[in-house]
Amino acid sequence: MPSSMVGQTPSLTGFLKSLKQNDIENSIELFISLLKRRQIKNSRPCAIATTHLLLRVVAEPKRKWDAQKLIARVRNVGRRLIAAQPREMAVGNIVRRVLGVIREVAERDEDPLTDSEFSGSASPITEEFQRPALPTRFSEFSPLHGAAAMPHNMHSGRPGTADSVSMDLGGTPQRPALLSTNASYAGQGPPGTSLFSILQHPQGRSPVATPPPGTQSPVTGPSPSRRAIGGEIPEKLDIKAEVIDGIKELQDELDVVDNQIAESALDHIHSNEIILTHTSSQTVQKFLLTAARKRKFTLFHAEAYPNNHEATHVTILNGAQGEDDSDERWKPLTSLGITVILIPDSAVFAPMSRINKVILAPHAVLANGSLLAAAGASTIALAAKTHHVPVVVLSGVYKLSPVYPFDTDELIEYGDPSKVVPFEEAEFTDKVDIVNPLYDWVDCDLVDLYITNLGGHAPSYLYRIVADHYRVEDIDLNAKLDAVAKKG
Repeated sequence: MPSSMVGQTPSLTGFLKSLKQNDIENSIELFISLLKRRQIKNSRPCAIATTHLLLRVVAEPKRKWDAQKLIARVRNVGRRLIAAQPREMAVGNIVRRVLGVIREVAERDEDPLTDSEFSGSASPITEEFQRPALPTRFSEFSPLHGAAAMPHNMHSGRPGTADSVSMDLGGTPQRPALLSTNASYAGQGPPGTSLFSILQHPQGRSPVATPPPGTQSPVTGPSPSRRAIGGEIPEKLDIKAEVIDGIKELQDELDVVDNQIAESALDHIHSNEIILTHTSSQTVQKFLLTAARKRKFTLFHAEAYPNNHEATHVTILNGAQGEDDSDERWKPLTSLGITVILIPDSAVFAPMSRINKVILAPHAVLANGSLLAAAGASTIALAAKTHHVPVVVLSGVYKLSPVYPFDTDELIEYGDPSKVVPFEEAEFTDKVDIVNPLYDWVDCDLVDLYITNLGGHAPSYLYRIVADHYRVEDIDLNAKLDAVAKKG
């Protein structure tokens, strides 16, 4: 272990300080060691550490990255981190988010055309190609008599020919003739706004329509991906700087995610409700504290024995400190006049008939809407379903993983069995297998609502958020290695 960590307890704070002193490879090995020893654990600390480490990797001095080399470097680091602790899905989620930032920057660099290039009256493009003004007369073709607008003088051919169509009120409109083979497809104008109307547009080519094959677009010019504007070729993006900015935005998201979730507390917690929660989650505590400032309710708190009961007791009595080892602390709910009742996990079924709402905090959320939460969450969710009590899950988007639970047993992590039965007190330990699961898998059918920093979502909608935040090519970081191995 690097000397910067000697003499202090390994933690997230110590790791972040060591990043400023160690070189990149030593920092990667240190983080891998901390993950394996579970000295950095839980989703939020792992996500923060991964983000800071990848920022250091991308900002490596004296290295000029192109997109492909940077993607390969981040994928390689990500594979090593995920292999060190596969069940900490937040690590893989952050790696995939950073890869998505790199790909987005690379695509913008390849196609620098932006809407800002077409703005401004001085642009020769906007002066030459103008969208026709909207007409003020209504179509006589429409049975609604006004479903769509038509110009006064409508023609499909050249002016002055027999194809000219009179749109006077006394005249009979005729079907316009087909365009000749020499006419441009762009001359047909934009489509109409009504299905009941047959529109015909004035002369002039639309600047947004597709030109016929073999012709050159009047807007994009000879090179659609990189054209000269005012005689100047746009400069290439600084990929390294753009990616660094994207990672810093991701860090800002992790800093405010709990506050964003807590903003919706008053929409979901009402006066005189009875709520049941589980474990000492920072996200849940901030959510309840926000509601407690204006609403009075009763809270049943399951203690999450044997892995989290001590932290739960401290949270109820004295408040608690942030999971990321920060200096932030919050008051206990009892200081705001909230009645908090501590119950063992085995007793959650008894008060469930009086519970109005169950609030859970996940360790990870999977792509199909199921989740991993602290041991005991599955029992609570099943009891809630039996009594038709809604289950609300509070989770930041960084916990949402694109992984599907094909084998749920592989997702469960097991802890120290001596917390269940101490070895010195059990004479039968050599005859039985004692297991201590740290997490439970909760099916998506047992969850009614997810509240994220993007708002509230049904479990069936999470696939859309996955598609918005992760690229398909980054879901399996070992895909290319497997393909190469098979060819070899």
